Amino acid sequence: MQNVVHKYYKRNFGDFTILVQVNPVSLRGIELTVHANGEVEKRKMEFDEEIYDDLAEDEFKESSSLEFNLYLKGLTKGS
Repeated sequence: MQNVVHKYYKRNFGDFTILVQVNPVSLRGIELTVHANGEVEKRKMEFDEEIYDDLAEDEFKESSSLEFNLYLKGLTKGS
């Protein structure tokens, strides 16, 4: 089994926040949309090699794995 340190990104859009987890080896990940009412939508993603440029262009900032995983596991509400 290969150990991978994922990268995490976040952007707040006012009414919702998007958090992204990227596996830098496989370029796969998860995108979470966290709505103001606490609802969380989860999507599995496959990225291309330009994902980091795309995230920067869309003004995503690096964020914490802890925050991402709290939302992923349903242990927090709201954005």
